[in-house]
Amino acid sequence: QVQLVESGGGLVQAGGSLRLSCAASGSIFSIDTMGWYRQTPGKQRELVAAITRGGSTDYADSVKGRFTISRDNAKNTVYLQMNSLKPEDTAVYYCNANIMRAYYIGSDLYWGQGTQVTVSS
Repeated sequence: QVQLVESGGGLVQAGGSLRLSCAASGSIFSIDTMGWYRQTPGKQRELVAAITRGGSTDYADSVKGRFTISRDNAKNTVYLQMNSLKPEDTAVYYCNANIMRAYYIGSDLYWGQGTQVTVSS
C-alpha cells in the first residue's frame, strides 16, 4: 500500500519560518504531481503549492514570494519551505501526490494525515 507521512509543523511567531516534509512510501512505481493544501475550520481545503515530477511549480497568490515547494524524486519526498509566516497562514497542512503503483495501473491521488501549523501574532 501507499502512505504519505508529513512532518515539520508546529508553532511559530509571525515572520518566522517552518519547513514541512512529506514522504511517500509503499508500493510506488512513479509519482507525478505532488502538492500541499491547507484547511481551516469551516473552510474548504485550498491549494498552497504544487510541483510536477519535472519541477514545474504553481503557487497560491497568497503565498507567492514567501513559500517554496521542492521535491526529491529519489526519496519520494516533497517539501514546503515557508518564510515570512503570517497569522493567516495558520491551518492544517496536507500533502498529496498522484502515485502510480505499477506501469499498467493508472495513477491515484493519495493524501497525508495533515500537520498543524500555527502562527502567532
